[in-house]
This record gives sequence, structure tokens and C-alpha cells, in this order.
Amino acid sequence: MKPKIIFFGTPTFAVHILKEVYEKKYIIQAVITSPDRQSGRGRKIKSSPVKNFCLDQNIKLYQPTNLKDKSFISILESYKSDLYIVVAFRMIPKVVWSIPTKGTFNLHASLLPDYRGAAPINWALINQEKTTGVTTFLIDNKIDTGNILLKSKYKIKNGETFDSLHDNLLEIGKKLVIDTIEKLFQKNFTSQKQIEKIKIKLAPKLTKTNTKVDWNKSLIELVAFVNGLNSYPGAWSYIKENDKTDIFKIYETDYEYIKHEFKINQLIYDKKSIKVSHKEGFLIIKNLKLANKKRMDSNELLNGNVFKSKVFVL
Repeated sequence: MKPKIIFFGTPTFAVHILKEVYEKKYIIQAVITSPDRQSGRGRKIKSSPVKNFCLDQNIKLYQPTNLKDKSFISILESYKSDLYIVVAFRMIPKVVWSIPTKGTFNLHASLLPDYRGAAPINWALINQEKTTGVTTFLIDNKIDTGNILLKSKYKIKNGETFDSLHDNLLEIGKKLVIDTIEKLFQKNFTSQKQIEKIKIKLAPKLTKTNTKVDWNKSLIELVAFVNGLNSYPGAWSYIKENDKTDIFKIYETDYEYIKHEFKINQLIYDKKSIKVSHKEGFLIIKNLKLANKKRMDSNELLNGNVFKSKVFVL
């Protein structure tokens, strides 16, 4: 008999995993997702991608604001589930993850113990890793520290961005979740404790502070930084023209090692390209978004004659 499962998740990444479990005909008793929230300038109420999928497929759905609420816990206990699956959801308390007989497992987009945290895909690229992957592990009281169930490695391609790596890890993640479900119901399968290395690489939440471009980094590091934040949330910097300072975002870059006589951090532009002068050469900006404008390729921006004088990045 197929195991009885409750699924926890919110964003698009979780939808694809949920869909895979659903299409494999496992018994999804219910899905837990985040409450609706206001979004955009109009502050319209926005449902999570997971909620939208559940409504389309007529899957029982809950959106608790407090995971420790006694009435919510009673609902979960009433299902007598075999297993909970968590994908891209907030931290779950022990009173919840300890309910199912086979435990609660999480799919994480890194090879644990490295890149514990909220943004493993981004930081693997920013740190120029050659290999990453996905891991399923049993949830415990700490963040991303539970016993390992299964892992699947992925070799990062040249020029990979957050978007492409997200999609590639999703594909191997779908298979890993199904394999994990099957393994958990085999008699001889056991989990393994995470190896606590002396120095574990972490993946902290992305903030306005840690997504700002540091122009003192090398050209290679700058390209990796931009790729790791493309397309979400986007690497950003200040741009200064005369006495006016604005924020702009950078989504696609290249680099050129060359000697030049420009002041460092000057925006160099002509009819063909936009570049930032750097101590090693130039960072070539191929796709960007200026304040109050749409995201666009550099040649599209140059056609609009946006810049009128010397411009610097800060």
C-alpha cells in the first residue's frame, strides 16, 4: 500500500516536487503552505505557487500562521500520516516533525553539510563551486543538520546562473525525493549522521547588504557574484552621474583583462558596449536594470542615450 504523506512547501521549486509525488500516485493527505500575502505596488493578495497547484488538483490545503497552534497539531495528528515531506518551507517545530511514523524529511539544494541555510544555490555559484547537488535528510531541532538519507551530485556548468542551476537541481531533486520515499519503507535502510567538518560553508539568507556588488573583488569573482544572483534577486550597486545617485541591478556580465588609463569604477560606454573599469581590466555589462526602468540588454539601453556624462559605480 502507498504511504500516506503530508507535504510542506511554498515556492515554485516545491510545486515541481509536489507534482512529482502526486503523479507517482502517492497518497497526499494534505498540503501545508504559507498564508497568502500582499505583493506589488497595489498590495494585492498573492497565493503561493503550491496553493495554486493544490486548488487546481483539489488537494486538501492548510495555511497556518502558527505551526504550534494546538488545533493545527490536532488536525495533523488526525491524519495518522506515515511521512511528512518538506521542500522550501520555514523551520518546522518538533511538535510537528515528530508526528509521522517514518519521520519528516527535507529536500535541500546542496550536498550537506555544506551550504546549510536559505540560499544554497546562490552561494554555491557565488563561491565558484565546481560541484553541488541535492540532499534529503531527516529534520531535527536545528537547521539542515539532521541525518542524511540520500544525496545526488551535480557538476556545475560554465556560465551557470541561479536560474539554470535551480532548474537542473530541480530535475535531480524530483527523482531523489521519490527514491527517498521508497528507501524509507525498506527494512534495511538507515540514515547517516552528517559529517561535521572543521569549516562548513554556509548559505545565509540573501539581504540588501550581501547582494551589493563589491567592486574590490576580482573580475572572476564579480562575474560569479552576478551569475549567482541572476535572475533573483539580482546583484546591485549604486550608480553616480554628476550629483545624482541611483541603484541599478546587473544580471549578465563578462570580463576583459586589459591595461587601461581610466579611473577605476568608471562606467565606460559607446555604441556597442557598457563596461566598468577595473584594476584588472573591464567588467562588461550585458544585461541590467536602471532605476525606474525595465530590465534590458546593454545595446537596448545604449540606443536610448541614457548617459550624458561621466558615470561611476559605488
